[in-house]
Amino acid sequence: MKQENKNLCTLYLVRHGETEWNKSGIVMGQSDSPLTEAGLEQAKTTAQELKDIHFDAIFSSDLHRAQRTAEIIKLERRLAIQTSKALRERTYGSWEGKIGEDYRKNFQHLFDKVKQLSEKEAKSFKFADDIESDEEVIGRFITQLREMAIAYPSKTVLVITHGGCIRTFLMHTGYVKWGELPVGSFSNAGYAKIQSDGVDFFIQEVKGIKKQ
Repeated sequence: MKQENKNLCTLYLVRHGETEWNKSGIVMGQSDSPLTEAGLEQAKTTAQELKDIHFDAIFSSDLHRAQRTAEIIKLERRLAIQTSKALRERTYGSWEGKIGEDYRKNFQHLFDKVKQLSEKEAKSFKFADDIESDEEVIGRFITQLREMAIAYPSKTVLVITHGGCIRTFLMHTGYVKWGELPVGSFSNAGYAKIQSDGVDFFIQEVKGIKKQ
């Protein structure tokens, strides 16, 4: 863990627990699906890991799976859960609700193409008009995080969000190289602890990266 700066805002970015669609391998995006029993237990486990941390605010994606996870991790804290669409998962457009394996097969030629692009080109690449690019996801997500950091200097904020957002953020900030965290590489209820002055981000701890 890196040295902390108490003058900065500390944010815990937590992925929601496993959902029924996660379990079934269905493309979810900004559609929703309830947490499984395993997902509820994952959220409870993370709640116990974070129970001694004093949070000054709690933010969540407005999607139900994230809000349910937030409610569990909140425990007895007397804090309102503030929701934001900017914390939502990437939108997959017309592919939401369809089998993930079919999605991968349909776009395999584009996955191969992206590997040949520069980092800048890969960030802006769109698999389809109705699917968000990495650049679009990170743009709204980081803007929201910066607003939190400015609003809560020297404070600690819990943020319940989605795997795509956290993975893209970790690649964008240089924690790993671009493309090293594909879909499925960040665990349900895993989290990243970061600090920010409202402009820059400093990764303190990451728990949840799965070996591919």
